[in-house]
Amino acid sequence: MQHIRFPVMELKEAYDIEHMRSTQSIDHELWPLDEIDPKKAKFPCCLVWTPLPIVSWLAPFIGHVGICREDGAILDFSGSNFVNADDFAFGAVARYLQLDRTQCCFATNLGGHTCKSGYKHAEFGTAITWDDALRSSSRYFEHKTYNLFTCNCHSFVANCLNRIFYGGSMSWNMINVAGLVLLKGQWVDAMSVVRSFLPFLLVLSLGVFMVGWPFLVALLSFSLLLLVWFLLGNYCFKTLLEC
Repeated sequence: MQHIRFPVMELKEAYDIEHMRSTQSIDHELWPLDEIDPKKAKFPCCLVWTPLPIVSWLAPFIGHVGICREDGAILDFSGSNFVNADDFAFGAVARYLQLDRTQCCFATNLGGHTCKSGYKHAEFGTAITWDDALRSSSRYFEHKTYNLFTCNCHSFVANCLNRIFYGGSMSWNMINVAGLVLLKGQWVDAMSVVRSFLPFLLVLSLGVFMVGWPFLVALLSFSLLLLVWFLLGNYCFKTLLEC
């Protein structure tokens, strides 16, 4: 019985052709994005943040977050059974962070994965494009009850990031989503900084003037309690904040 042997050159050419086709397919899916345009509230593939009334006045590190489609439209979980589209709740965007789609795992088909956690990713829920992931998460949260302390806008964004396996991780939660935006996000303009911190500084100054230093202690205690609650809920007692 004779063995058929293919020339090395032919095998290499066939591999190069398949690799080129695969690369072209990926490049076609990740088409260039439009420019970020804060005036039109268009932030393609960005995480966006804005301060919350009253809550951010007491704890400025807490705010409202959303995630944007490839066309720049903002999606945010802003109420029970409701995902807002292209109308960011609680005001204009103050901070934004554009994410890199090449750090996502988009399955080429329902069973195909490029990430290291293929089975876990498929079980959680996968997507073939960025917008497909956002649609799936939106449908999921349209059946969820909003709660500032257990199931909120950060939960929605974390679900989206886990669905696309962003940064090679499926461990996104309220804490690291908030940290990502607050530590790496860019301010839209100087006025965004003012409206994010001025109310807090006014409340702080007025409280200390009228009540004294006990007000400062109470305010710091409130912020610390919130931080401890979210840390414990996300890392120690995950069932508390399952959404």
